[in-house]
Amino acid sequence: MPACFAVIFTSTRTEGDNGYAAAAQRMVELARDQPGFLGMESVRGADGIGITVSYWRSEAAILAWRDHPEHRAIQARGRSQWYSEFSTRVCRIEREYAFGH
Repeated sequence: MPACFAVIFTSTRTEGDNGYAAAAQRMVELARDQPGFLGMESVRGADGIGITVSYWRSEAAILAWRDHPEHRAIQARGRSQWYSEFSTRVCRIEREYAFGH
């Protein structure tokens, strides 16, 4: 992966789905269509804590995604309904090391 940026979203879910799964899937689909989007990895434990890392070509691409109207609406719903807490971190990736068979 060339030098790029990562947005690390760590969250704790509230009880029940309440439309979360469908909204999360829609956000994945929408993010994939955004200019500068490079990929995404996501995991959520049985305890409700999840981490999603999305990769972007530039800070401008991240800001455009943050401000996308449909994403903004889902962010508001997340604050009011789906998350008891969350944090977002933006990092620059300078290099990557990987191993696999």
